[in-house]
Amino acid sequence: MKKKLTRFDLQAMKDEGKRAVWMTAYDYVTAQLAEEAGMDMLLVGDSLGMAVYGYSGTVPVTMDQCLYHCEAVRRAAPNTFVIGDMPFGSYQAGTEEACRNAIRFHKEAGVDCIKLEGGVRVASVIRAICDGGMLVMGHVGLTPQSSGALGGFRAQGRTADSARAIIDDARAVYNSGAFSLLVEGVPPEVTKIIRDELPIPVYGIGAGDCDGQVMICSDILGLFQAFTPKFVKRYGDVAGEYRKVFAAYIDEVRRGVFPSDEHVYRMVEGEAAKLTAGHRNKG
Repeated sequence: MKKKLTRFDLQAMKDEGKRAVWMTAYDYVTAQLAEEAGMDMLLVGDSLGMAVYGYSGTVPVTMDQCLYHCEAVRRAAPNTFVIGDMPFGSYQAGTEEACRNAIRFHKEAGVDCIKLEGGVRVASVIRAICDGGMLVMGHVGLTPQSSGALGGFRAQGRTADSARAIIDDARAVYNSGAFSLLVEGVPPEVTKIIRDELPIPVYGIGAGDCDGQVMICSDILGLFQAFTPKFVKRYGDVAGEYRKVFAAYIDEVRRGVFPSDEHVYRMVEGEAAKLTAGHRNKG
């Protein structure tokens, strides 16, 4: 049986130079297959707003939606470290509400930690959740929930000044007690400084080489069609397979090929004759 990693295992991986591999998952089947494949962690990200619900961004995602999907992933992958993503509005109003919502992730969905976006501005929130005995993963750089303020889904830290601000955010996340950090959409030079300076695991998405990588599952599967970020590598064409399967199914049903004899149930021997005779007599 696969052993579920702990924060100490993840820390040891960083210390030993072993990269952690994780991805998003939003449903039972995907999470089950990911655990079978040996994925180190699974993130039930608020990216489900786009990948599952078809929103234009992550802002509309609610707590209930996140919890619903976290529950499914937890059931499917009991031996994998699961991260619940705090959606927009669940921690911005203050530490009390943030802690209450973080508790819901643990009590109702059984996650191993929560993730939230921001650095300096959410330091007090991170500290409060950590003080409540819960693990926090920080998230700096391109923070999708703040895409409006950032001018859209754009890479961050491309100038020295903006890079310094991201490094300051990373330090604030660490100093507030977070056990790990996700860096998104920044040049690798910035990520390297953060990774080398912080003793905690520093993971990346679109941020170059670090202590591990996370990807959106529908991106690496080639399933999400709306757009493909520059940093995504498609490892399959699941959308193409879907199209082929759907087309074949439609064709066979319309031609009367499916269902064939092998796909139907048969009555117990002799019962069909009784049914026919009885029906005829009633007629």
